[in-house]
Amino acid sequence: MRAARPGAAPGRLVRGKPTRHEDVPNKRFDTARGAGDSIGQCGATEHGCLGGIAMIEQYVLDLQEVDETQVAIVGGKAAHLGGLSRIEGIRVPAGFCVTTAAFRRIMAEAPSIDDRLDQLSRLNPDDREAVRTLSAEIRRTIEGIAIPGDPAAAITRALAQLGEQAAYAVRSSATAEDLPTASFAGQQDTYLNVVGPAAILQHVSRCWASLFTERAVTYRLRNGIDHRTVHMAVVVQQMVFPDAAGILFTADPVTGNRKVATVDAGFGLGEALVSGLVNPDVFKVRDGEVVAEAVAAKQRAVHALPEGGTQEVAIDPQRQDQPALTDAQVVRLVQLGRRIEAHFGRPQDIEWCLVDDDFQIVQSRPITTLFPIPAARDRENHVYLSVGHQQMMTDPMKPLGLSMWQLTAMAPMHEAGGRLFVDVTRHLASPASRAGLLELVGRGDPLIRDALETVLDRHDFVPTLPEAAPGGPPAGGASAPIETDPAIVTELIERSQASIAALRRDIRTKTGPALFDFLLEAFQEHKRVLSDPLSMQVIMAGMEATWWLNDRLREWLGEKNAADTLTLSAPGNVTSEMGLALLDVADVIRPHPEVVALLQGVEDDGFLDELPKFAGGTEARDAVEAYLDRYGMRCVGEIDITRPRWRERPTTLVPVILDNVRNFEPGAAKRRFEQGRQKARKKAQEVLERLRALPDGEHKADETKRMIDRVRTFIGYREYPKYGIVSRYFVYKQALLEEAERLVQANVLPEKEDVFYLTFQELHDVVRSKQVDDRLIQQRKDAFRSYHALTPPRVLTSDGEAIAGAYRRDDVPTGALIGLPVSAGTVEGRARVILDMAQADLEPGDILVTAHTDPSWTPLFVAITGLVTEVGGLMTHGAVIAREYGLPAVVSVVDATRLIPDGQRIRVHGSDGYVEILP
Repeated sequence: MRAARPGAAPGRLVRGKPTRHEDVPNKRFDTARGAGDSIGQCGATEHGCLGGIAMIEQYVLDLQEVDETQVAIVGGKAAHLGGLSRIEGIRVPAGFCVTTAAFRRIMAEAPSIDDRLDQLSRLNPDDREAVRTLSAEIRRTIEGIAIPGDPAAAITRALAQLGEQAAYAVRSSATAEDLPTASFAGQQDTYLNVVGPAAILQHVSRCWASLFTERAVTYRLRNGIDHRTVHMAVVVQQMVFPDAAGILFTADPVTGNRKVATVDAGFGLGEALVSGLVNPDVFKVRDGEVVAEAVAAKQRAVHALPEGGTQEVAIDPQRQDQPALTDAQVVRLVQLGRRIEAHFGRPQDIEWCLVDDDFQIVQSRPITTLFPIPAARDRENHVYLSVGHQQMMTDPMKPLGLSMWQLTAMAPMHEAGGRLFVDVTRHLASPASRAGLLELVGRGDPLIRDALETVLDRHDFVPTLPEAAPGGPPAGGASAPIETDPAIVTELIERSQASIAALRRDIRTKTGPALFDFLLEAFQEHKRVLSDPLSMQVIMAGMEATWWLNDRLREWLGEKNAADTLTLSAPGNVTSEMGLALLDVADVIRPHPEVVALLQGVEDDGFLDELPKFAGGTEARDAVEAYLDRYGMRCVGEIDITRPRWRERPTTLVPVILDNVRNFEPGAAKRRFEQGRQKARKKAQEVLERLRALPDGEHKADETKRMIDRVRTFIGYREYPKYGIVSRYFVYKQALLEEAERLVQANVLPEKEDVFYLTFQELHDVVRSKQVDDRLIQQRKDAFRSYHALTPPRVLTSDGEAIAGAYRRDDVPTGALIGLPVSAGTVEGRARVILDMAQADLEPGDILVTAHTDPSWTPLFVAITGLVTEVGGLMTHGAVIAREYGLPAVVSVVDATRLIPDGQRIRVHGSDGYVEILP
């Protein structure tokens, strides 16, 4: 055993009893050294050494003996403080940690807490009154327990070593605090300037109890964290009485830029800033220089009282407008921050104090709100576009879903934060391909174009290449060199269907490693079908014809978005057909009250087997089954293979079927399609007549007629490749789940859906070796859970800067929400803010407001009169189907689901691209 450091608290505890120095001759023991030796001997990991804890109750550890591997013993805050104390040049106030062993000892003193924890875990986080009441009961119980002799003695001995009458900060350090995926910032309590052993023991109890503050309990409930898995340690540190204090972010917390550090500073204790008592001075530092600063008028500060506690004091008026730090001090502080960031390996949120021109660090935690950066093999600048914003699914994907999309995509995909991105740096670097890229994305989503132009305006981020990068996206506007022939679409669909049929046939006999070899070959066929030049020509022909019509008819006739009406009920759109087909299912069910009653009470996916027991139930089941045979591979977020498909979870469709039963008359699907077709035909006649009256009118009318025929021939096919992709995905998924079931039967995995947290290659390795890393799966589950709190940017740079883009418009009413017009018309109605399709409850005349829609949302479109989404573009699925159904729609409305209350009357301007919130 190694000798103790001077200044460490004496007395190692064995089974709760302090070891006397004389028990071990010629050895000096302290709490920290004894604990460290015990941990080292049993090979502790970051989860702690259960064997060591069982043998040696470590109630107190010196901070200098703690590091980041001991979160289970000392909590996140103390682990980080221990790590900080080991960094050369970083000063951390002396102190010690009351370990989680002491907390567990206290919890064991009150068996009644167990029952209350059970009750707590069952609460809805939105039931604030119940959470408040129950958490207060638990806190009172904990604070009412006297700290037992052994932990109390260890604490008082440590205080005696540091100075009993010195002032201390007593701070919570939970095991789920200051972690890379969840900071829990502000969830538990901190007490400043606590003086005397009795007061410190009292505040240690208060910190333990603060694990059950209302905000901490709600945070855990919302994040799916079991209350029993979180334990509380307490940091006791010597107080620092600073001239100035504040917070350093080693990455810009607003933009995410990792190269820009932000310093918030104020006079006195940092509590004045944290509590919002004063506005801080704000400094931004890049490359060792202060590049921006804003000095606030700091009228108040928080100072420590000699007898303990703190008070607010007024700042001398002559000093209020002076900066709390000099530029040189700011730069020096950021240099320390970079050292800390390098040690922990990620951007940090650092609390600092300035004492006599010397910085002391009192806390460092990861900045968990930053969107991660895709990994790159070089140090060059990169610009990434979000794939999710193109695919209308910005939720995080599980690892298997990510890797399957990467293996089947036509371009390299980079993962970050559970989302996929495409690197467009080379396209932006070449003037020729840059123009094409900006034109293409600008037509689809002006926010993405604006974000890219923001990057380009900096001139130094993306270097200009002398020639075009190969493979640049085509510029819009040129007609595709194919004839306007419906047989081309028919041929493409037949090819796709034949390829999928062969996949289903050939995969049936493949199992084990042979299945994975087969799938790798199937992915090549997948990409071959997807990259069929003829298929790409048809898609571009439909899109370019739409753009041509909108541009020319606006120029010639002053018509906005004329193509929206001209494409109503275009033939061959598999997604719009899917929505109408569910109206036909409702027609089968509507005449049978017993079937309707059964569906109204459905709770699980076995309802299809129950239907034949009721009058009309067999016909109803057959109708639903036929629908699932055609469309059952679809689901919300369908680009993620791990998402449950309608065939796997048919209850998802029940609310929509019931809405259709209630809101529509028999034959609605056929009538709706025919009405759209007639409206489009009438619009075409009107446009052509008006054109013929213009100079050179016959030529303009002939060109326009050719483009109308072209768009109606080809635009429906725009949705088919996605249908083919998802059809293949369901075949892949069924085969992989059969392998997962074999792994469960072989006791390799506890649950078959655990394979969703492995990449395709990792799953292949597990199938081959029959071994799995359970810790890896748990880490992936924790990471996936944390990714839900992140908002993916449309554009992300390799500096970590998330660029949202902005609408540069001044032609909308004050207070209106601006978006992208994608389907013409104006409509007023009740906003129904729906984030989960399965929770839809629509009435005639409702306007759907949601984050994003992919093809699986189409069945809802038949019941609404307008659409507003936060994500989307001119040619994304929601926009295409809105035009097919004649629904006024505005997409890419930033924060629409937050800014528009559910039930609010709104007016959607689908031609002009804005939404008014009505009184």
